[in-house]
Amino acid sequence: MSKTDEINDSAAPLIEHLTELRTRMIRSVLAFIIAMVICFTVWNPIFNFLTKPLCDARAAMGDDCGLILIALQEGFFVAISISLLGGLVLSFPVISYQMWRFVAPGLYKSEQGAFLPFLIASPFMFFLGASFAFYVVTPLAFDFFLGFQQGNIVGEAGEIESSSIAFQGSAKEYLSLTIKFIVAFGLCFQLPVLLTLMGKAGLVSAAGLGAVRKYAVVAILILAALVTPPDVITQVILFVVVYGLYEISIFLVARVEKKREAHLRAQGLWVDDDEDEDEAAAPSDAATEAAFDPEASDDEALMAEFDKDDDADDADKPKS
Repeated sequence: MSKTDEINDSAAPLIEHLTELRTRMIRSVLAFIIAMVICFTVWNPIFNFLTKPLCDARAAMGDDCGLILIALQEGFFVAISISLLGGLVLSFPVISYQMWRFVAPGLYKSEQGAFLPFLIASPFMFFLGASFAFYVVTPLAFDFFLGFQQGNIVGEAGEIESSSIAFQGSAKEYLSLTIKFIVAFGLCFQLPVLLTLMGKAGLVSAAGLGAVRKYAVVAILILAALVTPPDVITQVILFVVVYGLYEISIFLVARVEKKREAHLRAQGLWVDDDEDEDEAAAPSDAATEAAFDPEASDDEALMAEFDKDDDADDADKPKS
């Protein structure tokens, strides 16, 4: 076979992989576009659902729930933003399935069985984090923000001494803030999935995660300050939740390590660190005998010479 033929043979699998990747990406993009168009047709009900925490908070204060459009094109961009978010949510099962179909042929059965649960757990944890943000965090945050409103202060003579401070929110700004909450908490809830997957791959260990716990606390504090609005309530909530997820991740990684150890012990492939140290420290039998009996090696050499002479004599004797 010529060198050109070898190059062509080696390039063929790469071309097949690229073709498969292109097919999977086209299907994923088509699913996203279809889901986006569907969400664009019903963006008003979705927007009403997303404004429910704000409306509940304003209703508790006796205010009317209303948002305004500051710019002429703002309503259109609100609909586009809702369509993008809804399209990603609706098409995510199709996208994850296409990703799995591309990766699965290159994995062993055991690797497929290890990777598939994480592929299922990832969207579940994202929706769990998004739900926590929408139903728990946003009502508390909106109550905090709306608490800075004030009505007209009327003096004793019936005249207004200070003007009122009323909320007249932009629909675009409100939607941007709500989506930021949802995405931030959804991504933070991926922490156990990510660390457990890394622990299964041997990239991290429970002992290592526990050793860097103090650095993790600082990193989580910085993350809470960056991805949430500048109010103490949401930052504290995000810190407590993410740190709790970090501790859960350490527990899950420890369970993965125990299962791996039990599997290797069942196959007889596990060697304890203490046994390795003992074997390294313990001298061999020959070295021990030589240490206690310096003449042992000389005696063995003499016995070997006698055995050799006896063999030679036996060979010289005539056969009867």
